[in-house]
Amino acid sequence: MNKLANDLGTQKISKLLVKQAVPATIGILVMSLNMIVDTIFVGQWIGVLAIAAITVVLPIAFLISSIGMGIGIGGSSIISRALGANNSEKAFLTFGNQIALTTILSLLFVVLGTVYSESILHLFGAKGNILPIATTYFSVIIYGVPFLAFAMMGNPNIRAEGKPKFAMYAMMIPAVLNILLDILFIKIFNWGMWGAGLATSISFASCGLYILFFFLSSKSELKIIPKNFKLDFKIVTEITKLGGVTIVRQGAISLLMIVLNYSLFTYGGEISIAIFGIINRVMMFAYSPIMGVSQGFLPVAGYNIGAENNERVKETIKKSIYFGTLLGSLIFVVLLLFKEQVIWIFTNDAILLERTPTAMLIVFMATPIVTLQLIGAAYFQAAGKAFPALVLTLLKQGIFLVPLAYFLPIYYGVAGVWWSFPIADVLSTIITVVVLKIEVSKNLKNNQQ
Repeated sequence: MNKLANDLGTQKISKLLVKQAVPATIGILVMSLNMIVDTIFVGQWIGVLAIAAITVVLPIAFLISSIGMGIGIGGSSIISRALGANNSEKAFLTFGNQIALTTILSLLFVVLGTVYSESILHLFGAKGNILPIATTYFSVIIYGVPFLAFAMMGNPNIRAEGKPKFAMYAMMIPAVLNILLDILFIKIFNWGMWGAGLATSISFASCGLYILFFFLSSKSELKIIPKNFKLDFKIVTEITKLGGVTIVRQGAISLLMIVLNYSLFTYGGEISIAIFGIINRVMMFAYSPIMGVSQGFLPVAGYNIGAENNERVKETIKKSIYFGTLLGSLIFVVLLLFKEQVIWIFTNDAILLERTPTAMLIVFMATPIVTLQLIGAAYFQAAGKAFPALVLTLLKQGIFLVPLAYFLPIYYGVAGVWWSFPIADVLSTIITVVVLKIEVSKNLKNNQQ
């Protein structure tokens, strides 16, 4: 691990962030195509209701797979700090426990999701004509979810090793495969929503298998050692505390999707769910550079926190916020200039083309300040401080957006749903900035004593 120590502990912060964030950004951009491509192809080749069905189903799949994401991010935080403190034994034990936890929990929730599929789909908004199409899609995609959970667990660990390019490749492979299989299954074989689900499920499997082969290869410094599968109470507790932040956040997102789909269906019908489906896919893709900065921040900050190098930690925070804010501003300008063209990619339906651009601009209005939220929460995750990380993570989706998305439409109709997004962004950013400033100032003061 000496090369990693030299890089994360001594290399110029801006260079480290670019080195970590660019591959993460590319990987997230390409991985987001798994959802975007499905939406484009089903929108163009199947119809508006198919977009609505995907909008309902994918949050369920990601809720289950977020178990792996939470275990991966929680464990990689431990691994980064362990490597910073030259404790390789703890890093390897943590990795083995991550694999065991992800396998057991993801399979359990897939079984529960299969048994109670109809009730779950209805809860997430599969009502009216959306239900039969959503059921078909869900019945296939559910089998790829354990592979996705494993991939989400493994990816942060690859970055924790200081090998972000391999993490990028892991997300590129399924996206490219999904595009090819969608064309084959939907357009050529005419398998409809079943074909779309099969393509996505296979792409999830390819991602998980690639990451498995990476850890089995000589390129990985974290090895799959069966004896480390035995769960260690202290390690599991630490993973759970830190990874619980991500899992609870995804749970909040799932609750948000339930509220959003309820409000959208109640005040705007099936067409409003389809509109949000398009906006949500654009959001996944457009926010990828900002998410990449956040993902690049974690190993750099985590290592230097473990090495107790507070000045480098402070510089990492400042430069991550600077880069992310620039990217967020650029994203909003691009959407402002090309909003109609973006919607044309997904559909040629006249109603969607008329209503979606305005709604999308409202939802994206606070994009330039989103980085402040992400870095604030990521700092506390990197520092191993689970509770403040959890609270800051829940500010937007859970504490502000859920009640806003429920109550504003009562007075303002569907427009209330769209306006709930920038209002939640502004409120959560203000609180995050205050909390982060207090924490950083306190750490610097303690360091000087």
